[in-house]
Amino acid sequence: MTAQELLTEIAVMLFQREKLTLGQAARLAGMPQFKFQLLLGSRNIPIHYGIEEYREDLETLKSLQL
Repeated sequence: MTAQELLTEIAVMLFQREKLTLGQAARLAGMPQFKFQLLLGSRNIPIHYGIEEYREDLETLKSLQL
C-alpha cells in the first residue's frame, strides 16, 4: 500500500465516523471532492451533508465570487 492509498483509507474512515467533512476528507485523500464522492459511492458509503459542509460550500462559493 502506498502512502497515498493509506491517506485515502484514513480519509474514508474518518469521514465514515463523521470526524471529517466531505471536503476535509477529500483534501486529506489528495483528490477532488467529486472524485472522493465517487469513491464513497463505489463502496456504498452514504454521504452525510450537514451544516458544516453547507458552510464550507458557501465559503468556497464566496471565494469563487459566484
